[in-house]
Amino acid sequence: MKRRAFQLSMAFAVIGLSTSAFAQAKWDLATAYPASNFHTVNINQFVADVDKASGGKLKITVHPNAALFKAPEIKRAVQGGQAQAGEILLVNYQNEWQLFGADGLPFVADSYDEAAKLWKAQRPLLEKKLAEQGMMVLFAVPWPPQGVYSKKPLNSAADLKGIKWRAYSPATARIAELVGAQPVTVQAAEVSQAFATGVTESMMSSGSTGADAKLYEHVKYWYDTQAWLPKNALLVNKKAFDALDKPTQDAVIKAAADAETRGWDASKKANTESLDKLKAGGMQILPAPAALKADMKKVGDTMLKEWLDKAGPEGQALVDAFRK
Repeated sequence: MKRRAFQLSMAFAVIGLSTSAFAQAKWDLATAYPASNFHTVNINQFVADVDKASGGKLKITVHPNAALFKAPEIKRAVQGGQAQAGEILLVNYQNEWQLFGADGLPFVADSYDEAAKLWKAQRPLLEKKLAEQGMMVLFAVPWPPQGVYSKKPLNSAADLKGIKWRAYSPATARIAELVGAQPVTVQAAEVSQAFATGVTESMMSSGSTGADAKLYEHVKYWYDTQAWLPKNALLVNKKAFDALDKPTQDAVIKAAADAETRGWDASKKANTESLDKLKAGGMQILPAPAALKADMKKVGDTMLKEWLDKAGPEGQALVDAFRK
C-alpha cells in the first residue's frame, strides 16, 4: 500500500514538473553593448523584475557585447524569432524606414526634455510599423547628448575635412559627407581598436561610448555639441509575447514601463559620470567653439530638409507633432 502511494506521489510530481516546465518560457535577449554599459545594466534589472513578477514563469537570458548577434543583425533576429528580444539603436535602421532615424537628426531634439517630447510623438508611429513586422517595442532609452571626439583640436567644420570619421548610422555617414570627412563604419564593440590603430580619428558620439571604450587612451578632445540623443529600443517578437499567459504579459509590460523611467534617469547620470571619467583619463572636455556649432547647425538644417523629402507626409506629421 505504501509502495503504491509512493508511486502515485512520484507520478504526480512528474506531472507537476512537466506542467511547470511547460508553463515556463525562456527568451534570449541580444544586445551589442558591454555588460557594464548603463543600457545593459538597466536591461538586466528589467529581466530580474520580469522573473520576480512572473514568479519565474519567464526566464530571459541577456547576451551582451554582440555575443549572440552583431548590432546590425539584431532586429532581423528578433523579427525572425532567432532571438525573442533584442536591443537596437533605432538610427541604425533609417535606410529601411526614415522614421527610425528621427532622433539622429542633428539639433532637432537637443536635450533630455526635447528627446522625451520626440519619443512621445515617435512611439505610436514606431509601434504601428513594428506591428506590421511582427514585433513590439517594450521601451526606449536615450544615449547621453552627442559630442565630437577628435585627435586634434577643432575650431570649425573645416578642421574635419579629410579626417577619418567613424560612422555608425546613415545620419553620421551623411554628416561626414557634408563636412568633407571620410566615413568609416565601426561598430560600438570595435571603437577602441579603431582609434588605437588610426582607422578612425574622429566621431560624433556620447561621453558614455567614449568612457566604455577608454578613448582617453587615444583621443585628446571631446566637444560638447549636444547634437542629438539617439535612443536604444528593446524589441520583442510578437509571437513570443502572445505565447505568454496574461499575468506574465502584464509583468513584462509593467517591468518595461519601469525600465524606461529608470533608464532615462540612468542616462542623465551616465552623462555626468562618463564625462568625469574621460576628464580623469586626461581628455579635454570642451564647449563647442562658436564656428563649429554654427557649421554643425547648418549641417543639421540640410539633413532635416533631406530627411523630410524622404520621409514624406509621415515625417512631416512627426515633426509637427513634436513641435506642437
